[in-house]
Amino acid sequence: MDTSVDIQLDYKPRLPQKLDWNIGCIGSGFIMADCHLVAYRQAGFNPVAIASRQRENSQAVAGRHGINNVYDTYQELLKDPAIEVLDIAVPPNVQLEIVREAVKHADHIKGILVQKPMAVNYTEAKELVRLCAEAGIKLSVNQNMRYDQSIRACKSLLDQEVLGRPVFASIDMRAIPHWQPWQKDLGWATLRTMSIHHLDAFRFLFGDPTRVFCSVTEDPRNGKDFRHEDGVALYILEYDNGLRASSWDDVWTGPSREGAASDIYIKWRVEGTEGTAKGTIGWPFYPLPTPSTIDYTTIQEGERWFKPRWKEVWFPDAFVGPMAQLLCAIEEDTTPELNGEDNLKTMALVEACHVSYKEHRAVPIEEILKS
Repeated sequence: MDTSVDIQLDYKPRLPQKLDWNIGCIGSGFIMADCHLVAYRQAGFNPVAIASRQRENSQAVAGRHGINNVYDTYQELLKDPAIEVLDIAVPPNVQLEIVREAVKHADHIKGILVQKPMAVNYTEAKELVRLCAEAGIKLSVNQNMRYDQSIRACKSLLDQEVLGRPVFASIDMRAIPHWQPWQKDLGWATLRTMSIHHLDAFRFLFGDPTRVFCSVTEDPRNGKDFRHEDGVALYILEYDNGLRASSWDDVWTGPSREGAASDIYIKWRVEGTEGTAKGTIGWPFYPLPTPSTIDYTTIQEGERWFKPRWKEVWFPDAFVGPMAQLLCAIEEDTTPELNGEDNLKTMALVEACHVSYKEHRAVPIEEILKS
């Protein structure tokens, strides 16, 4: 990484001492095949088994990534005593039932990584967290934007107080996701699938807000065959210390699929009392490997913009981080950074957004946490 000032940007994940923990994989879709397993092989991790709804898909992914054991069902995989860590990459309405079965095998399963959102609602998420806690299994949630290189670099600047006290932060997303069939089945568009990244990133950078106000409107491109309410989502987070954070999550982006020119991007910005940082997220250009970026200026260095760059990208390189921090926690017997208990606050924040737009009011996060 090229940087010309004596400020250390800690943008890479910390790896465990032991890399060859035996990982059992449940799911064989895009996230598992093109993100998790690509990143794991690059890091030297050790996926040893896989199962999904269709064995032929599991077999194809196993062949592609050198996984020796393919099971017909996830129940068979869970019984394999060699499995030490479980990596679940399935829709959120299926994860709770898998975890209910997984905790029965706590004699050999030491950790579980689930996708975000970890369940269909806050109540089921609490149940999932409870099950793992009672079984003594370390639970982590794959909030991988925390390991996007630009977001992690921004956190490093904040931790070193390069920017001073944060005053205002924003995310501006103009990107069109690939909608999954399960999203259409559940009627989930933006808040639980894209905004959950941004809400969790705000929590990572600044801590927990006091309340949120959210407004949504339909994505006209998908209004006919994809029944939903939250296509375009706008929300404001209020912090007791005066910080305001806001995101515009726009999956419509104008008629760029209907004949007009396209203008796709994700940009973020953090303004502090002593400096400003701004950046881009490279994901909208996948599969073209496009690194995220950060530029920053600080009164400590005068009227200059610093523009460190790196070769790593969010998809798939950042997917090393969620598994690495879980393996470190198992190895050191500590609480994972992306632990399930903490992620309940992200789930609560998402749920508060839904209550807010339906009731047209600002919703205190505590209201959801006490429910």
